[in-house]
Amino acid sequence: MYEFILFFIVAFISIVIGTVAGFGTSTIFLPVALFFLDFKTALVLVAISHLSGNIGAATFFRQGLDKKLFLLFGVPSLILTVVGAYLVIYIPQNFLIIFLGVFLLFFSVYSLLRPEFKVPAIKRNTILGGGVSGFLQGLIGIGGPLRGAFLISYDLDKMKYIATISAIAVVIDAARIPVYFSNNLLNPQFYYYIPFLVLTGIVGSYVGKKIVTIIPKEIFKKIVLIAISFASFLLIYLGLLN
Repeated sequence: MYEFILFFIVAFISIVIGTVAGFGTSTIFLPVALFFLDFKTALVLVAISHLSGNIGAATFFRQGLDKKLFLLFGVPSLILTVVGAYLVIYIPQNFLIIFLGVFLLFFSVYSLLRPEFKVPAIKRNTILGGGVSGFLQGLIGIGGPLRGAFLISYDLDKMKYIATISAIAVVIDAARIPVYFSNNLLNPQFYYYIPFLVLTGIVGSYVGKKIVTIIPKEIFKKIVLIAISFASFLLIYLGLLN
């Protein structure tokens, strides 16, 4: 019972943070879930939590959605998420997780030290960022920090950033979760977790929205970059843990 309660407390905290930063639910929740569950079970349950939290965030911030960016980033994400999800049972995830963590650590530190640095907001970079982050989301369950790294450098205002990144995440999760179930990654004994995770996602994203509205625009990007650097350490730890 105590483990069950702790599991959902961490789920709630990770969804609040994920809503504020635009990512982080999987990055924070997955390493903790692995203390209680095997990787494949944790992957599916965290994905469901991730989906419910992002549905809430996309709904609460829907006025800020950038439809063009959503399509350019979301379509390649959708396609390559499915590819990554099918490869879960064939490719070891450890190296990819550690590599992603190291890359994001360098990116976030460099961006904090050089605030003028931007990823050029051109079509090629948007499609590339969407494809790579989608593939990693399907394969290792974590692609949000890379999506955040691309999109925060486009100098979007905070409402547009959160609405767009959350909507993209919903599409990605809706594509990968059925693949996980079709590959029998979740034992039926854990099905009763699902309604609790959905409720936690809605409540957590609502609390996250309230926090975002009081954060000054000028420090929002720094908060996201700090969150990316924190996520990178968790990714490296997760890779070494497994």
